Amino acid sequence: MKDQIYIKNKRASFDYLFLDEWTAGIVLVGTEIKSLRQGRANLTDSWCYFDKGELWCKGMNISAYFYGSYNNHTPIRDRKLLLTRKELRKIEQGSKDPGVTIVPTAIFINEKGLAKVKIALAKGKKEFDKRETIKENEAKRQMSRAKKIY
Repeated sequence: MKDQIYIKNKRASFDYLFLDEWTAGIVLVGTEIKSLRQGRANLTDSWCYFDKGELWCKGMNISAYFYGSYNNHTPIRDRKLLLTRKELRKIEQGSKDPGVTIVPTAIFINEKGLAKVKIALAKGKKEFDKRETIKENEAKRQMSRAKKIY
């Protein structure tokens, strides 16, 4: 692939502390993969949940394909994530802890041309944790600026 597609959920890294990460396949229908290859997806308000032993992603927005006709997909719908049974059990056990949720952190297309989603078990940050993250990022930015000057 000449252009790498890597769409990140920047809001999730600000709001959550990631405990563990996995890469999952995603079930797409119709023109969703074409739209995804154009980089037209948004993970900002998405989250994952279990239903009958299967992992689903809710709130993922893959925009409608411009050249799609009546066969076009609906942009926001629940999408099934593909993982092994062992991984699903581990994620489900981890998500039962209080304050822990499952969030998609990124969506990308791998070298074989398949759409993949990075998901993470995440614990919500408190307000002071968020302020600390902002301070760290600002310090890194200032140090990189100082290196460029010299």
